[in-house]
Amino acid sequence: MLPDLERLIALQKLDTTADAARRTLAEEPERERAFAARLDEASQRVAAAKAQLAENQNARRGIEKDVAVHQGRLSKFREQAMAVKTNIEYHAIQKEISFAQTEIKALEDRILEGMLEADELTGALKKAESELAAEQKAVEAARKAMTAEHGELNASLERIVRERADLIAATDPTLVATYEQVLRRRNGIAVAEAVDGICTICHVRLRPQVFNTVLRNDRIMQCDTCTRFLYYVPKAAPQSAAQS
Repeated sequence: MLPDLERLIALQKLDTTADAARRTLAEEPERERAFAARLDEASQRVAAAKAQLAENQNARRGIEKDVAVHQGRLSKFREQAMAVKTNIEYHAIQKEISFAQTEIKALEDRILEGMLEADELTGALKKAESELAAEQKAVEAARKAMTAEHGELNASLERIVRERADLIAATDPTLVATYEQVLRRRNGIAVAEAVDGICTICHVRLRPQVFNTVLRNDRIMQCDTCTRFLYYVPKAAPQSAAQS
């Protein structure tokens, strides 16, 4: 293969790797926002579960106060029943006692329902807290991985800069200038493999004479449509069947 063509292919590989590294580094703030959002969402679920449990407890305390009020009235009516002198007064007091007992029974039923609900809410809170702890652990691991990746990518970029400079120094300056121009115009891809007479990037069929020249890899050829530099990778010869 023509040395300058080999260097162009190597340059493209370096530039593609560098572009991918820069994109990954540029995505770090968004990834960090995603981590924070995950933790915030899990924290909100815990806060909501705590609020529901607190609301349940406050409601039960309110009902317990109402029970105490009715119990106080019930005790008062029972004392009054001991002192009544007429059947009318007695029946009136008994009616009040019955009403107070009914109210107490209804309130106690509500307290029981609240206690059962509290058990469910407590379970939901424990689940939310467990999920928060799991998210915190996962995010911490992801952040550590991102920090390690950040260092590796920066080291890779530094290496690419050195290797790229060496390649450029060894390549025809006019060819490098054209490469850089195509690289800018074609979204970072200036070198393309030709397969079955087609440019694999713009997918346009090459003229037969162009493809025949590309097959030899001994000249610098560009796609007539997208102007990318073309090269050909010979297909591996099929392996002969193993002898028995």
